[in-house]
Amino acid sequence: MKKITLLIFLITTISFANTKKGTPTKLKEATVYLSGAQIKRTANIKLSAGTTEFTFDRLSPNIQESSIQVSGLKNTSILSINFGINYLAKQNKTEEVKTLQQQMEDLYNRIEAEDHIISGYNEELYLITQNRTLGTTTEVVNLEKLQKFAAYYRTRTTEIKSEIFKSTKLKNSLNTQISDLKKQLNELNADEKIQTGEIKIKLNCDTSADLDLSITYNVTEAGWFPIYDIKAEKINTPLQLAYKAHVYQNTGNDWNNIKLTLSTSDPNTNNVKPDINPKYLNFINQYSNYTKQRATQSYTYKYNPLVKTISGIITTSDDGLPLPGASIIEKGTSNGTQTDFDGKYTLQASNGRELVFSYVGMKTENLPIHSSIMNVAMQNDNKALDEVVINAYRSNNKPNASFAQTLSGQVAGLNITSGNGQAINLRGVSSLSGNTEPLFIIDGIPVNEDSFRALDADNIATLDVLKDTNSTAIYGNRGANGVVLITTKKGNFTTNGDSIEEGITNTRFEIKKTYSIPTNGDVTVIEIENYDVPAEYSYFAAPVLNENVFLTVKIDDWEQYNLLPAEANVYFEGSYSGKTNINPQSTKEKLTISLGVDPNVVVKRTQPKDFKKNAFIGSNKIISKHYDIELKNNKSSAIDLVLYDRIPISQNKDIKIDDIETGNSEYDDKKGIITWNLNIPANDKGIYQFSYTVKYPKYKRVNL
Repeated sequence: MKKITLLIFLITTISFANTKKGTPTKLKEATVYLSGAQIKRTANIKLSAGTTEFTFDRLSPNIQESSIQVSGLKNTSILSINFGINYLAKQNKTEEVKTLQQQMEDLYNRIEAEDHIISGYNEELYLITQNRTLGTTTEVVNLEKLQKFAAYYRTRTTEIKSEIFKSTKLKNSLNTQISDLKKQLNELNADEKIQTGEIKIKLNCDTSADLDLSITYNVTEAGWFPIYDIKAEKINTPLQLAYKAHVYQNTGNDWNNIKLTLSTSDPNTNNVKPDINPKYLNFINQYSNYTKQRATQSYTYKYNPLVKTISGIITTSDDGLPLPGASIIEKGTSNGTQTDFDGKYTLQASNGRELVFSYVGMKTENLPIHSSIMNVAMQNDNKALDEVVINAYRSNNKPNASFAQTLSGQVAGLNITSGNGQAINLRGVSSLSGNTEPLFIIDGIPVNEDSFRALDADNIATLDVLKDTNSTAIYGNRGANGVVLITTKKGNFTTNGDSIEEGITNTRFEIKKTYSIPTNGDVTVIEIENYDVPAEYSYFAAPVLNENVFLTVKIDDWEQYNLLPAEANVYFEGSYSGKTNINPQSTKEKLTISLGVDPNVVVKRTQPKDFKKNAFIGSNKIISKHYDIELKNNKSSAIDLVLYDRIPISQNKDIKIDDIETGNSEYDDKKGIITWNLNIPANDKGIYQFSYTVKYPKYKRVNL
């Protein structure tokens, strides 16, 4: 029995001897992806024969366990690798945190010293106050003695209170400094309770060994995004392009003097190709909740954590017209806004990573927050909505005003007007009984008006209206006042996001210089490359949309520069001109970049005052349009300029466009676009004209 007990004791002792905790590692290099990073650490370990477990501690708590790899094992075998969080151990303090905390301690000591000073003065003041009695009940104090005591009391009391005031004021100032230091420490995530990560590796070898291990793993809360500086000293000179990287990390470990590699790949992308299967057609119920399958979107932009204010213009993709009332929501939050009459918006980002752009009748767009300028051209949802006017009235049951606002103006002929009643009416229907409320059908189920009002506009897939015989033929007397048919987007957002990033390359930039990047989320700017890029300069003007002249450059063979979609700072002729976006993943042969507005080239679009505008012939009204476009080049050199305008296209057989005169321009009669390719000499100007007439029934209105 004693032998068994001794054997158990020896086995336990050996087991504890072969467990080594707190094995140090050294951070050597990091490969930073667009989102995430791969960390490489080294460790020197000594093994004895048998099984040994090592714990590598004080690592990032954001390690992806499945990515852990160990090399340099020689003849040693791995029995297990585990990653866990140590909630008791604390991260090592950075030098910056130590300095700030020492400053706070010094300030607290100074405050304590001032407290002692104030306490001493209060004791002295109390002593003086308690000894104000002069003489006794039988002895009268003379005037001279009373005057001396009063003078001393007044002077000393004033001095004491003045010193107490100075110390109190100094304490308040010191407390303010402490408050500022606390805020700075919070920015540095200097929370004492921040947990650390640990990797436990169990190794087995037949003989003792001395190993130099290499440990790699992926972490979140790190990444980089490109930004460009574009400089054009003057026209017809090569473009200077500075390619820079903004690197950030908040992994819990400082990166001190490490080798950096920047990769344009994204390890979070699902690279599993989809399998395409046959699609079978069959008849379905036209009022059933059928949702057309949509391809998973491939994002060309990546999230930029530094963007806090986003602005842009929302337009239609087919004709470029602005979309007033479009909804922009920060995904996962209640933060959002709507576009104004010109399709413009501005939004302060909070904690979201994506913006959701929605508009009834248009396909919803989800885009990562990547730039302070995000313009979106929305595509039609391929299902036209019937013309309808809804008269909305205030409800005592708290109507969904946002739904009404979203519908208003978003579909041709659809208007929302507010009143004091309860009903919703469709234009063109009437009732002898006085009840004009239409029948509401949501996903094939009749509902009341309150359910209709409670709908979220973002969840509407289609909205159709039936009136007259169309409604009664299907729904009988219930459809006498019209029928509003709504299909919601059930299942449209249930996909798991599997995608193939077709445009992403795997370019790696190995940075020769070592860098130190603290774990505070701040950006470290790294210059990747500088290019002198041959460019073709030209000016762009479309005064029908914007009475500014824009300078653009076109770049051939831009693939060789390994550019990514990103924001660019533009400098022209030595001055900062603003920001622009570069999207090299466009399918066009040339990369076009806007360098901003050039105030030295002026354009003005006017109608002659003496030009006859309107006429009536029979039952038709004829409107004549004539425009003069004046261009002036105030620069000291000639410029190439492309001038655009347009002539409307009729979508109704009762609307006729005639008498089209476009001069020496190129006219695309299918799109209605007029183009002048011009070369304007220095300090010269020119006038370009076009005209047309529109004929339509005089009792109608046309959106001219």
